[in-house]
Amino acid sequence: MTEVGRRGAVVVGTGFGCLTHVRALQAAGFDVQGLVGRNPDRTRERAGRFGIPHPSTSLAEVLTIPGVEVVSVATPPHTHAELVLEAVSAGRHVVCEKPFARDADEARSMLGPAEAAGVVHLLGTEFRFSTGQALLTRTVRNGSIGDPVLATFALELPLLADPTGELPVWWSDAGQGGGWLGAHGSHVIDQIRVTLGEFSGVSATLANVAPRPMTAEDSYVVHFRLASGTEGIMASSAAAWGPPLMATRIVGTKGTAWLEGDVVWTGNGRGAELVPVPHDLVNAPPDPPPADLMVTAYDRMHATGIDLAPYTRLFQALDARLSGQPLPDDPAPATFTDGLASMVVMDAIRSSARNHTWVDIDGAQSAGGQERAEPVDVSRP
Repeated sequence: MTEVGRRGAVVVGTGFGCLTHVRALQAAGFDVQGLVGRNPDRTRERAGRFGIPHPSTSLAEVLTIPGVEVVSVATPPHTHAELVLEAVSAGRHVVCEKPFARDADEARSMLGPAEAAGVVHLLGTEFRFSTGQALLTRTVRNGSIGDPVLATFALELPLLADPTGELPVWWSDAGQGGGWLGAHGSHVIDQIRVTLGEFSGVSATLANVAPRPMTAEDSYVVHFRLASGTEGIMASSAAAWGPPLMATRIVGTKGTAWLEGDVVWTGNGRGAELVPVPHDLVNAPPDPPPADLMVTAYDRMHATGIDLAPYTRLFQALDARLSGQPLPDDPAPATFTDGLASMVVMDAIRSSARNHTWVDIDGAQSAGGQERAEPVDVSRP
């Protein structure tokens, strides 16, 4: 039974679920009563470690715990639909990890029932709440650099460069929703949509840099165009030897804004200026998970703990909503509608890479509509 005065929650997933979801729920004031995993011994050990009284291999079983209102799904993408639909059909509020689904059709299969059930549904694009990203979004949207014209989102990391580093089977498999586009690109797509608006088209390449037997990509390059006319590049590799390379820059008609870590700068003909961080965007410092839980190369992607504070903010927003308070709108938590919109863009990227064409994205699609992106073989300047 849940502790009096605290909302009960269960987490599905003993990997990232324990590294971040459990810790963030507890930090946000939830009473995590159940942990669901496939391996009973591992699930029992990790539940005990994090003070969770009910380890189980069955979501249905932990849903019977009195007082459980929230299900947090932190499992591989190909498992999301079944788990989300089970939780929604039981009337539970759901937070689901990204990438939301394997494709837009699967995303729609979750959004519709969640809306019909009247439950709160949120998506784990937690970096909407990171200080730097939230401040950059606010800076661009308040007109500080004028109308955005050109955007660059680049990241290179050596996480998967060593081909002997262990990966979960699903992460290497495109059919199970694996790959770097879903792992990292989904965050960037969400950031672009929030900061700059909806996508109108993409031209993309998906690549494998590391010599691994993977059907999913470890690198991507995407040229995008937005409904506003803004053009940009999102490019990233998780398999690039050398020091990390990070660049987030948005060029506008009156200046440029860019990120350096969690610090935002703007620049124009008068020089560069540091954008002060308002009190409401200050987060707790990163809190790494226990080092001995870092087993695979996938686990080490989360070794710094930079996602804990933003995820805590996300769960605090959920608690506010369940308490009858309005959800914050700057930054606003993502919902399953946003998850569908991002999957439409990811489907278009994959179609472009597969067919070597520019793919137009109808505005209704990117906003969560029902039409499907098809490749359009036209040249683009």
